Amino acid sequence: MAVVFEVKICANDDLETWFLELKDTVDGKIMLCNSLEELDTNIEALGDEYGGHVDEVNWIKEDNVSEIMMDDVRVKMAEHRETIENERGAAITPMAEKNN
Repeated sequence: MAVVFEVKICANDDLETWFLELKDTVDGKIMLCNSLEELDTNIEALGDEYGGHVDEVNWIKEDNVSEIMMDDVRVKMAEHRETIENERGAAITPMAEKNN
């Protein structure tokens, strides 16, 4: 059985800010996350239910998520990745390794 999570970028009611909806596609459990740090914590918690093994995380977005919100998510993701890599002392993605 493949363990696949889905992260949906969603617009808040104000259509200016975003949140993330994390879904475990195996059991249908959904968790709402207001930051990437909260997403990390929740992915780890859900992954623990499968012995820490997650095969894939798919990203999608709602239609009403603006380009400005997408850019904000991208910037925060890059900053978050850099923080993790600095803490570990190594790249965490093949793309990051290629660019170094």
